[in-house]
Amino acid sequence: MATIRARWWHRENEQGRIRCDLCPRYCTVKPGQRSFCSVRKNVAGEMVLTTYGLAVGFCIDPVEKKPLYHFLPASSALSFGTAGCNLGCRFCQNWDTTKSREVEALSVEAAPHEIVEAAIAHNCRMIAYTYNDPIPWAEFAIEVARLARERGILNVAVTNGYIATPAREEFFAAMDATNIDLKALSDDFYKRMSGVRLEPILDTLCYVHEKTDVWLEVTNLLIPGENDSDGQIRNLVTWFVDNLGPDVPLHFTAFQPAYKLLDVPATPPETLRRAREIALGAGLRWVYTGNIVDAVGGSTHCPDCGQLLIERRGFAVRQVGLAGDGRCAGCHGKVPGHFEPGPLVTGCQPHRVPVGGNS
Repeated sequence: MATIRARWWHRENEQGRIRCDLCPRYCTVKPGQRSFCSVRKNVAGEMVLTTYGLAVGFCIDPVEKKPLYHFLPASSALSFGTAGCNLGCRFCQNWDTTKSREVEALSVEAAPHEIVEAAIAHNCRMIAYTYNDPIPWAEFAIEVARLARERGILNVAVTNGYIATPAREEFFAAMDATNIDLKALSDDFYKRMSGVRLEPILDTLCYVHEKTDVWLEVTNLLIPGENDSDGQIRNLVTWFVDNLGPDVPLHFTAFQPAYKLLDVPATPPETLRRAREIALGAGLRWVYTGNIVDAVGGSTHCPDCGQLLIERRGFAVRQVGLAGDGRCAGCHGKVPGHFEPGPLVTGCQPHRVPVGGNS
C-alpha cells in the first residue's frame, strides 16, 4: 500500500533521470534517489510516492485549530499527515514530522476508505490534511478527498501553497477550504529561511481566491527579528488587501522556538496585537491572533458595528451575535464564510483516535 506510481513528473533523459512537476522545486531525481520532500522517489525510471496509504497523527481537532474561523465554526475535523515537506523552513513548527526520516517507517497503514469511515464513525464534518504539508503526497490526499466527498464529508488543506500550475487545479478542486501560510512578503525571507521563492505562493493565493470556490484563510507566523517589523507587516497587509481583498481572514500567530531557531525567543503577545491593529488599519476586516491568550484577537467581531459575533476562549466557541443566516445580529451585515443555523456551544477538545493499522 505504501508505494504507488506518482503523477506530475516526466523523464529527463535515457539515463533514467526524471523531473518532478508537482511543486516549483522541479527536482531532478536519479534512479534510487528521492526528491527534496523525501517522499517521492525514482524507482527504475518511474516516480513513485512512498507514503501512499501511510499516515501519522490521527487526531480529532476543532476546525479552529487549522486555523479556520469562518468555516463551520466549532465543527470537528479528522486530521492527519504523513512524512516530508517541500519547504526547508529553519523555523518549522512541525519539524518532528516534516524533517524526521523515521516518520515514514513509523507511520501506520490507513487506506483512503478507512480514513473516510473513521471520520464518519467519529461524527467529523470534515477531514483535514495537515501537520506536514499535503502537497508532496497530493495523490493520497486527493483520493481520500474524493471518497470523503462521496460520503458528504468536507475536505480541508493546511498548506504552504508551494505547488506548481499543473497540479494546483486538481489539488484544490478536491478541497472545500484551505488555510495557506504566507510567511512574509519577502523573497529574501523565503529563500533564506525556507529555501524557496515567494512568487509561487502568491500565485497560489491569487488562484484560490480568484479561480475557485474554496474557502480561503491565511496564516502569517511572526518570528521575532525576522518578519515582525511594522514595515514588513504593512507590506504584507497592503499586498493582501490589493490582491485578496478585505474579507479573507488573516491570522497572525506566535512563533515558538523550534528546529534550527532554538535561540530565537517566542513571539511576544504585544507583537501579534500590534500586527492586528496594523492590518485592521490597512482595511482588512477579519484579523485574528493565534497561539496566545487573546479574548479580543481570537474572537470574531463585526467590523461595522463592533458586535461580538463568535467568542473563542481556547477551544471553547460560543456564538453570541451571529444570526443563523451568517449576518450580524446587530447591524445585519453579512459575515463572509460558511455558517449554519443554530447556536454554537463549544468546539471539541483535540484527541487522538485509532485509524487503519492504528486500530
